[in-house]
Amino acid sequence: MQFKSVDNLAVTALYSNHQGWLKEWLRKKLGNTSDAADLAQDTFVRIIKLQNAAEIQEPRTYLATVAKSILIDFIRRKTLERAYLEAIAEMPQVYVPSPEEQLVVMEALFEMDAMLNGLGPKVKQTFMLSQFDELSYTQIAEKLDISLRTVNNYMAKAMEHFCMYRLMNRD
Repeated sequence: MQFKSVDNLAVTALYSNHQGWLKEWLRKKLGNTSDAADLAQDTFVRIIKLQNAAEIQEPRTYLATVAKSILIDFIRRKTLERAYLEAIAEMPQVYVPSPEEQLVVMEALFEMDAMLNGLGPKVKQTFMLSQFDELSYTQIAEKLDISLRTVNNYMAKAMEHFCMYRLMNRD
């Protein structure tokens, strides 16, 4: 990825002038210096990827907006991780996956959560009934009391969302 030199200078200035403020702002939200530092770095990485630092008019407002999005994702991941670990703790020991398997499952859960994020509740419910409960479109329409055409539209929206997600998250 090639960065414009003007944007490099803008990122450097933004980081120098506001990184300390952002870390403190995140520390107050999280109550944790280490996580705050990580999320502040993630915020600047996202800004570098966006290549728009030279266009930022209100740096702290912009940084707070980007950081809030990252913070929400962080909290959602921690909540999902906690729920998964609680489910494992309730399993009989013989069925508990190895640490390696737990890591693979957790990463898959995080990826699925990220892909589902942004879908409207009805679209998400329709998709989940189709993919996880393996209901037919007709069964989904009956269960949700919606038309078959609406189910088709919701599934098309979900597929479009996932395609866009994959395009935007290629490494």
